[in-house]
Parts: sequence; structure tokens; C-alpha cells
Amino acid sequence: MDPVAVLAAFDEQIRRRGERVGGVIRVRTDDGWAGVTSSDLDEHNANVAIDEQIGWFAELGKEWEWKHYSYDKPADLPARLLAAGFTPEPTEALMVAEIAELATDVTLPSGVELITVTDERTANMFARVHDDVFGGDYSEVGRNLLVQGEDQLGFVVIAEGEPVSAARIEFNHGTDFAGLWGGGTLAAWRGRGLFRALVAHRAALAAAKGFRYLQVDASDDSRPILQRLGFVHLATTTPFTHP
Repeated sequence: MDPVAVLAAFDEQIRRRGERVGGVIRVRTDDGWAGVTSSDLDEHNANVAIDEQIGWFAELGKEWEWKHYSYDKPADLPARLLAAGFTPEPTEALMVAEIAELATDVTLPSGVELITVTDERTANMFARVHDDVFGGDYSEVGRNLLVQGEDQLGFVVIAEGEPVSAARIEFNHGTDFAGLWGGGTLAAWRGRGLFRALVAHRAALAAAKGFRYLQVDASDDSRPILQRLGFVHLATTTPFTHP
């Protein structure tokens, strides 16, 4: 995999999908997320663009996000966002793998079952795992899985009759990239291959749909696991949230 070429494809196919306004691309998704995904700014127009987006998103009446990547310009864009009232969330690693190079035949431990989120019961299981692992309220994310159709699927791993791990995949139709999200496992069940099995299952589904790459915004905990599986660290990304 050519990291430079893949990063350029990611920028063009994923980051630049949305409404272009001046040097900024902003997005509102069906599942409620809103924010700036890409920008082409410099030291002369960055502050004006930031102020314009703060005014526009204020009309939505909800928190929104400016998704900053380590190669974005100007170099002091993070400082400008902080000065404008944004709050940085933990930095994550942008990681990509070519699906053809990933193992997709990983099996779960004996007695453990992987199911697809298809109804309210399984959506609640999905949300419960995420609430326990990441903190917060993921009920809306779980409910959205029931209305996304072919765009997004969620999965839950069941062990001893209880949900112990969960993850989802987004199919960015018309691009080469499918996105992996979530991937949380309860502490008592870590180290048993559940995370790897969820990655393999989603990779197989993406391959069957014709996608070439898997993309992940990886935390410090998942990054070394993904690297061992064959993912390449292309950049870092920091969500800056604004109230």
C-alpha cells in the first residue's frame, strides 16, 4: 500500500464529501453528526472561516465538531480553534488497511456468538456495551443502526448470555473506503480475540461489497492491535467540539 496515495484518496473520497463553503467542507449526517470534515485555509482566511462556521452551526442548536488532521493548514489551526472556544477531544490515529491483505477467517472462542443488530433488543445490547466501555449514552447510536439500511451495520458479541463486545461499520458507497467504528470490549473479556474477530468479520463484509480499504480513527488502546493486524498509521486526527 502506498501511504501517500491512499491518504490523497482518503482526502478526496471521504473528507471532501459534503457542502463546500469557501475553504471549508461541512457535513450533517442522517445519524445526527454535524461538523467540518475538511478545510483549505491559510493564515489570512482561517479566522474568518472559523467565525463563519460558528455562526452557521449555531443555528442547529447542538454541539458540533471541527475534525482536524495533523497535516491541515495553517499549522496553527488548532490554536486558532482553541481561541475561538473549541474544546479538543483525545487525539486519534488515522489508520487504513487494504482489505485484501487482512485475515478475514478469524474465529471466535468456543461458546461465543457474533450477531447483527437488527431490532430494538440487539440495538440496546450494542448501546449497553458502548456505555460501559466508553462512558456516556450511546442509545441514539444504537437506534440509528436500525434505520441506516445498507449504509451502516452494527454487531454484538454474546458470551454467557450477555453482550460483551460491540462494533459497527459504515459503508461509504461510491468510494474505496469502509469505516470501522466502536470496537469496544468489556474489560473482563479483553485479550480473547473478540476485537480481532470483529475486525475480520467487518473486513469480509466490506470486501464482499467491493470496498478496497478499511479506515479507522484508532485510540491509543486499539492502535497497536490494528498495527499488528496490518493497518498503517497515516496521520493523527483531533476532534475539536464547539457547544
